[in-house]
Amino acid sequence: MSAEQQKIWETYAAAWKAETADEKRALFEQSLAANCQYTDPTIQTNGYEELLAYMLGFHQQVPGGHFVTTSFACHHQQSLTQWNMLAGNGEKVGEGCSYGRYNDEGELVAMTGFFDVDE
Repeated sequence: MSAEQQKIWETYAAAWKAETADEKRALFEQSLAANCQYTDPTIQTNGYEELLAYMLGFHQQVPGGHFVTTSFACHHQQSLTQWNMLAGNGEKVGEGCSYGRYNDEGELVAMTGFFDVDE
């Protein structure tokens, strides 16, 4: 199942790069459960609309910002991903890791990001 979970993860990650709300929502429908929960050091969101608003705000802060997976491991409907955050020009502006949890249908139900936050 690891290839399936990685495909789902990469579809979710592509939503961070997608430019419009409609593009993001279409990628959500391919990878996320409707009641998904996203958590990182700065926020916790519940469901598509809250995550969508957060992603759109991210693009205002980091135009063209997106994530590139550098490693992916999974077992028992869980995954751990290491990634680089890139600006629209391809410059690396951060790195971190994320934990994902999947439901029986293979959709992500929880995504938790870990990264340094400037104090």
